[in-house]
Amino acid sequence: MTRELNLRILPQEAYNEQSIMTYLLQKEGIKAQAIRILKRSIDARQRIIYVNLTIRIYINEEPEDFLFTPIEYHDVSDKPAVIVVGAGPGGLFAALRLIELGLRPIVIERGKDVRERKKDLARIRPEQRVDPESNYSFGEGGAGAYSDGKLYTRSKKRGNSERILNIFVQHGASPNILVDAHPHIGTDRLPRVIENMRNTILKCGGEVHFQTKMTSLIIKDNKVVGVEGLESITNNPSPITFYGPVILATGHSARDVYRWFYNNNIEIEAKGIAVGVRLEHPAMLIDQIQYHSKQGRGKWLPAAEYSMVQQVEGRGVYSFCMCPGGFVVPAASGPEQIVVNGMSPSNRGGKWSNSGMVVEIRPEDIKTLSNSLVKGENLSTPLAVMHFQEELEKQCWLQGNQKQTAPAQRMADFVNGRLSADLNPSSYAPGLLASPLHFWMPKFVSSRLRDAFKAWGKQKHGFLTNEATIIGVETRTSSPVRIIRNAETLQHISIAGLFPCGEGAGYAGGIVSAGVDGERCAEACATYLGQQA
Repeated sequence: MTRELNLRILPQEAYNEQSIMTYLLQKEGIKAQAIRILKRSIDARQRIIYVNLTIRIYINEEPEDFLFTPIEYHDVSDKPAVIVVGAGPGGLFAALRLIELGLRPIVIERGKDVRERKKDLARIRPEQRVDPESNYSFGEGGAGAYSDGKLYTRSKKRGNSERILNIFVQHGASPNILVDAHPHIGTDRLPRVIENMRNTILKCGGEVHFQTKMTSLIIKDNKVVGVEGLESITNNPSPITFYGPVILATGHSARDVYRWFYNNNIEIEAKGIAVGVRLEHPAMLIDQIQYHSKQGRGKWLPAAEYSMVQQVEGRGVYSFCMCPGGFVVPAASGPEQIVVNGMSPSNRGGKWSNSGMVVEIRPEDIKTLSNSLVKGENLSTPLAVMHFQEELEKQCWLQGNQKQTAPAQRMADFVNGRLSADLNPSSYAPGLLASPLHFWMPKFVSSRLRDAFKAWGKQKHGFLTNEATIIGVETRTSSPVRIIRNAETLQHISIAGLFPCGEGAGYAGGIVSAGVDGERCAEACATYLGQQA
């Protein structure tokens, strides 16, 4: 027989199956043949840390062999084609769902495959420059492939996030992501999972074209019938054309796509974003604060996470993409930009922990921000928020000596309006340069960050400290543009056969939600083709 049971136990009892079985026998009087952990979360609200477990107990029987429900993908070589632009999570999950639905995905990706892309990322530090087509934003796996692989989403209304996690496990991710409250694959393991997803697409008769950049949509009779692009695997890019309806999953940094829409009078709108800095603490300090112990995490607990939110002068200030035991990385996608992001390996064993600390920016705020950054002629267009984003990244680049050296400041110095005489050691590989971020960042942003840091310093003793470093700038929290679509058909509001998808279209906020949206767009596209038949 089997039973499900909720337990609240100490960490040393929770991370070993034999310890859990011993606990069951001694405390519950249950002699289990085996157990399976269904859900796991850490409760660190009090000084004594507990782990909450939901487990399935097997009494006098063995557990099932399967840990997840596999999906069967069949050959679609001779099926109707659908063009998927972008091989991030939105595009990859759209492609896999198309195969399930009996359609042939043709994926085009401007960047390189996930392994070749890694070589270009490694060159950023010695060369102090970014390849505009192969970077932390562009390439197989999208922005999430080399910026952590966190799979936590608060959104439950968009679709079945458990299904997305199951597909990741089917393609090689650890089954722990089905269990943990804040699942995380890790930047070191996610590339292999992405490769396996690509291989599924190819094995089933789909296509994947790397270093192939969409330059325009092909529109006939107010209907998208394909895309034109450039294939640049050689030094001489050649034109290439693909025909079929289009799922557009280009990610939040494809600014050329937004400009093409604007220049061709296709409806888009400005969307709010959040901008700020990366805040980096010693991982041991965050462990001590979060786990209420001078010993930090100890033997049994993982590197500590935190989540912060504060309202300051009518705008939200919050932590974003927190990376325990991780690294700050250079996430620019073109010249004259400095952008920072964070990532963690699967073991989260690094010396530092970092998080984006960002301030909410709404489209109506751009006029307030215009004096310092945005040119007047850009204020009233759907690209206004994007222009602000670009100008802030360029200002940061200028502060960083026109390299990928990032401007930085000790946290308490920033709050007190002082230039840091020296800087802490940091995980940011291209290097840091002491800079008065409190002075040159827009006051709309810097003053709200300062007030939020003060409030959090009171809530968590030791959090506001000069042992922490703020690094500029964090701007790619989400898309600054929304490509408007019909809420029911998921097609563009005025053009048939175009399905704006994921983060880049303004309809997702992370790997899981982008994957969910990719599946929804694939289903909507299948319905569209069925109606056209």
